[in-house]
Amino acid sequence: MAQYMFLLFDSEEWYDNLTRDEWQQAMKLHGEFAAAVEKAGARILGGEALERSNTASTVKNREGAEPLVTDGPFIETREALGGFYVIEARDLDQALELAKLCPSGNIEVRPVMPTTEDAAPPA
Repeated sequence: MAQYMFLLFDSEEWYDNLTRDEWQQAMKLHGEFAAAVEKAGARILGGEALERSNTASTVKNREGAEPLVTDGPFIETREALGGFYVIEARDLDQALELAKLCPSGNIEVRPVMPTTEDAAPPA
């Protein structure tokens, strides 16, 4: 089984007028997604929702200079990273099928790079 990171991107505008019931419905959809992952024989190894991008800080490491710390995200985008899952799936095909079930506007699926001593360097 391979590991895949699901990066969940969406507009943050839905937070602006979110009711308690809408939040609970969103969490219910994520619970149903978790059940579908398990039913498919895959596993969720981790995942979290993230606070809004305006709560972010960015550290930019600069060669020969002190790191620069700024408030907010490094780049301006229409959609922001709102959460993530780490999924263990048979292969990329299964990971993509599971991503189609994930209740988020846009899901970027990336293989997790093995970093153990016996892992081959990236191609």
